[in-house]
Amino acid sequence: MRDAAFDAEGSRIRWTEAPGAEPARVYVHGLGASSAVYHAHIAARPELAGRRSLFVDLPGHGVSDRPAGFGYTLREHADALAAALDAARVSAADIVAHSMGGSVAIVLAHRRPDLVSRLVLTEANLDAFPPPEAGSSGITAYEEGAFVDGGHARVLEGVGPLWAATMRLADPRALYRSAVGLQRGSDPVMREILTALPVERVYLQGALSGELDGAEALEEAGVRVVTVPGAGHNVMFDRPDVFAAVVAGRE
Repeated sequence: MRDAAFDAEGSRIRWTEAPGAEPARVYVHGLGASSAVYHAHIAARPELAGRRSLFVDLPGHGVSDRPAGFGYTLREHADALAAALDAARVSAADIVAHSMGGSVAIVLAHRRPDLVSRLVLTEANLDAFPPPEAGSSGITAYEEGAFVDGGHARVLEGVGPLWAATMRLADPRALYRSAVGLQRGSDPVMREILTALPVERVYLQGALSGELDGAEALEEAGVRVVTVPGAGHNVMFDRPDVFAAVVAGRE
């Protein structure tokens, strides 16, 4: 495990790393998750073997620090991720990112284009103010204080066991602020940034999640949209074969 400072107080963002050939693949988790849990089994597959792989936990999540004064906006998460990659001497990486992590990766590519050569996004949030059924909406239904003081525990009781297993590792205040930041989105908004990025972009959508809004416009902008049969939001668990093939560039 390695770490780097990401704020003025010296708080640390942490990641685990497997050695291999460059360019590196950097795996980024979603809201309330942890990168190694969601992606280590993918990086270990034969078709992805031999590449340097970093599994980064965003601030407030997993093994990273959770400073009380941090804002946890998409921009702040992206800058913290950039600090990790700078410390790891990573550039022109393949960023493999899930859900909120995909939003962070889009902002990272916009703010630090030197760090990103390819984006593989799995059901990334592209728009501000997602629909009520989005996972972040159950968190932001509370006020921050109420979420920290009991709401976090109630949300944990209502989510599936996989998400609960990693969500309980996230700091409640950081989780809440991350959800608020995700709902507010970025400026420009993530979808607008994504369509303009001059890098290879792939977007995976689980067929069980329904059609991706605006898929045709994304494809017209050069984003390759891959709909994965038999998969929901967690494509890497539902169809690891297809997920790995896309990451490897074979699908």
